[in-house]
Amino acid sequence: MRTDEFNDKIISMRGELKQLACHLTGNDDVAEDLAQEVMLRLWNMRDSLAADGRNRALATTMLRNLVNDRWRHGRYEQGHASTAEQIGDDGTAVEARDEADLVRRIVESLPDLQRMIFRMKEIEGYDSSEIMQITGCSAESLRKNLSRARMRIRREFVRLTTVRRG
Repeated sequence: MRTDEFNDKIISMRGELKQLACHLTGNDDVAEDLAQEVMLRLWNMRDSLAADGRNRALATTMLRNLVNDRWRHGRYEQGHASTAEQIGDDGTAVEARDEADLVRRIVESLPDLQRMIFRMKEIEGYDSSEIMQITGCSAESLRKNLSRARMRIRREFVRLTTVRRG
């Protein structure tokens, strides 16, 4: 897609995206940031954008994913793991938070590429194709790195919790 086509077809959606983002987040400043992020992502993929009008659906999906990513990231950073929310007893809730903190530290100790892929897939909810596009990995490489990250997290978690309890 040429620059003038991009300006005509994509930039004209910016106001609509900002309005949707404001509706989803309830914050005008965050909505502006999200709309700008979608515009930037669309600009970066302008060569592969379709001329048939599916770009509005793509932009809306990207925006919704970004809103969900921010929400999940905020929950993750605050230490509100879903397992902690599902447990009613205070003692087990504290234990679940401790375990979530432990997993967080294990994730931080992963090699850079594995950590980045794991975070994008499991925490931020990116699609595999988006991760491959961002990282430049092949499908096989993505699958292997994600599998290795999960195995290492599981192995370290079992090792550390066995030491703690044993």
